[in-house]
Amino acid sequence: MKFIRIVFCILVPPIGVFLTAGVSSALLINILLTLLGWLPGVIHAIWLLQKTEERQNQAY
Repeated sequence: MKFIRIVFCILVPPIGVFLTAGVSSALLINILLTLLGWLPGVIHAIWLLQKTEERQNQAY
């Protein structure tokens, strides 16, 4: 599942964020960043994915 999220984070960042965080403020921020430019949206999406993975790994 992580591979699919990474692919979506690169190709269509808002979908990658939606798969990671659901409907949240992070999704709105990512949509705005993606509208400003594709690269800021990708950077935010990958950053969010990595932070979410870190939090999940710390919980175990």
